[in-house]
Amino acid sequence: MVQPTLKQLRFLIALDDHRNFGRAAAACHISQSAFSLAIKELETKLNVRLVDRTNRSLTFTEIGRAIADQARLCIGDIEALMDIAAGSKEPLSGRLALGVIPTIAPFLLPAVLPEIRKRHPRLQLYLREDKTGVIHEQLLDGRLDLILIALPFEMRGVVEMPLFSDPFLFACREGSKWLNTGKGDIDIDALPEESILLLDDGHCLRDHALHACDLRNSDQISRFAATSLQTLLQMVANDLGVTFIPAMAKNSIMLQGSGIEMHAMPTHSSRRIGLAWRKGSGREQEFQAFGSLIREFYAGSGPSAGP
Repeated sequence: MVQPTLKQLRFLIALDDHRNFGRAAAACHISQSAFSLAIKELETKLNVRLVDRTNRSLTFTEIGRAIADQARLCIGDIEALMDIAAGSKEPLSGRLALGVIPTIAPFLLPAVLPEIRKRHPRLQLYLREDKTGVIHEQLLDGRLDLILIALPFEMRGVVEMPLFSDPFLFACREGSKWLNTGKGDIDIDALPEESILLLDDGHCLRDHALHACDLRNSDQISRFAATSLQTLLQMVANDLGVTFIPAMAKNSIMLQGSGIEMHAMPTHSSRRIGLAWRKGSGREQEFQAFGSLIREFYAGSGPSAGP
């Protein structure tokens, strides 16, 4: 039997991810006709039908599903091989694909990346921003080498490296109607019903805020949720509610001229920022060095917990 190529296996994984020939072809940066031909050639090589096609839908066959799962393992092994080879070269040089969540990327990376480029000019850093669950799967699939996330988050098949603690601050519109106490005297338990704005379900910042800020009264949480931190802050600026923001965001341009004021929390509340990579990666020492750079920078110039 003629063996499939790595490109064909990657195409099959893309088709499994997107469940649509057009979107999968676009993700692989080739034409749909060429993509369809590659999948057909793979079926011919393996002498099995991988997908059932209709005009409107695509369904993986049982054997197609099993082969797609095995293809992910094959690609993962190849990525591990490349990691081992890369780890033998100059540390922090060459290609590094980093996934990062939206509640970290705009606040930490613009400050820390220039220093990393200065120290490691041969590092080619590729960035992808998305929710934690998405970049975790992309890490396992080999599309990312490393992810920068907020912990805790339940993940399989990875090594975690905690970097630093990022405290939460209480954010509200100046003179907010939702506060019945004096400035600087924030009583979370006394906030009215429907007063606390959070991100949508699926954003880890929502879960971390709920846990770290010890929100026990669900009636205080607004039924309206934001799809991004920027939208959340706009809602707070319009005094539609109050919220909790990570301290690393307090100097963001999003807050400049917004009329939002920030207060220290009455009790210590924070999330942990950390890195994660695939277990068994040959680049583990390199990833640890990358994490140490971020930790060093944040320790020297990161925001304090105060407003």
